[in-house]
Amino acid sequence: MPSEASIYIGTSGWSYPKGEGTWKGYFYPAGKINELEYYSQFFNTVEINSSFYRPPNPAYVDNWARHTPKGFLFAVKLWQKFTHPKMYKEAYGEDAVISQRDVDLFDRSLEPLVKYEKLGALLAQFPPSFKNDDYARQVLGAVAKTFGQYPLAVELRHRSWSDDAGTARLLRENNVAWVQIDEPKFQSSVAADIPLTADTAYFRFHGRNAKDWWTGNSETRYRYLYSLEEIAGLAERVKAAGEKVKMLFAFFNNHWQAYAPRNVVDLKKALQLPFQEISMNLELSEDKRKVDEKGSAAKSAG
Repeated sequence: MPSEASIYIGTSGWSYPKGEGTWKGYFYPAGKINELEYYSQFFNTVEINSSFYRPPNPAYVDNWARHTPKGFLFAVKLWQKFTHPKMYKEAYGEDAVISQRDVDLFDRSLEPLVKYEKLGALLAQFPPSFKNDDYARQVLGAVAKTFGQYPLAVELRHRSWSDDAGTARLLRENNVAWVQIDEPKFQSSVAADIPLTADTAYFRFHGRNAKDWWTGNSETRYRYLYSLEEIAGLAERVKAAGEKVKMLFAFFNNHWQAYAPRNVVDLKKALQLPFQEISMNLELSEDKRKVDEKGSAAKSAG
């Protein structure tokens, strides 16, 4: 494994204030608090997911950087205009025509993190419909070239990428990490044993809620608490990757009712890494924990 200082384990996003899946009362205490400051007392990294919808205001990013501890790192999800043109058009009513102005706008949003040495990685997440063809390879190459000055990781989720040995070769040539994902598996899903392609490893754990994956909403799709047995399996993958890279990131995206921070602690325990106990509401009813297709309850981590 890399040294303890080079292992970063956290959650995908930190602010889930509304809806059934809220973190209020589960991870965050009642009352008005600075959620990021509170979060950073327990974990050493977080993904910024709001950057997917629009480049964040650099003043906000500067505030995030200044109010987190030294050594805390952010992973930033790339703007959807670069990776999800269809979704961008549906949201803004215009084609996702990329210009240098767009690149500069996103670069400026990262400047505070670079300044405070808190940019851990840039995540380019592509949709499951992003298939390996000539056009997609051009897009992937353009993203790698345009943002190659940052530690870059790409999430490729269609099987056509893992079926082609050229994918790993392209990513290795650009020192781009191929994101190792854990999520429900379908016929079109990327293979589970994708190779490491950079000196950084990047994991994303989305949960295994196959029943609600395509029919659930942005909350219920991620209603999955990894059991201790499943965490042990994830830990083996992380440990094996860690022996081959200089830096490792792992993020839990099963964000329903703060399942993600619970599983972060579970993974740290499994890897025998230092962790800080968190006080959480563990009163989860059985119907909320029945998340796999067989309806069996996920084992509680605590």
